[in-house]
Amino acid sequence: MRKRSLQIASNIQRELQNRLARGLADPRIKGLITVTRVELSDDLKHAKAFVSVMPEKHAKITMHGLTSATRRLRKDVMDRIHIKEMPTLRLVYDEGHKAQMDVMALLEKDRQEREGRAGAGGSAGTDSDGAQGDGG
Repeated sequence: MRKRSLQIASNIQRELQNRLARGLADPRIKGLITVTRVELSDDLKHAKAFVSVMPEKHAKITMHGLTSATRRLRKDVMDRIHIKEMPTLRLVYDEGHKAQMDVMALLEKDRQEREGRAGAGGSAGTDSDGAQGDGG
């Protein structure tokens, strides 16, 4: 993307995130919603905003509510950033973010298992560098 495209995408992402942080009146929209990135078409007429929803169990219904609110969100963002022509906005669930969270959860589980094995074989009350711990 060109510098101008990156700048516009960044502004859209920031203002869309700010708008979502204020909340929407739709009861379907639940959980923590994060705009992970915005991609613009080369002609700057179309913007695709990738959104993650936590907890994941609310993702499907929240995305349905966000899709219904897209026109309103576009208007609100357009009021905040001043460009000649606001791109059409499409909200997409960020599957990559979900995969990243799954990997992070697996790494954390592995770390806890390794600490559990090391703790069972080591002496209690010492941390990883052998210093005496105070428990917190």
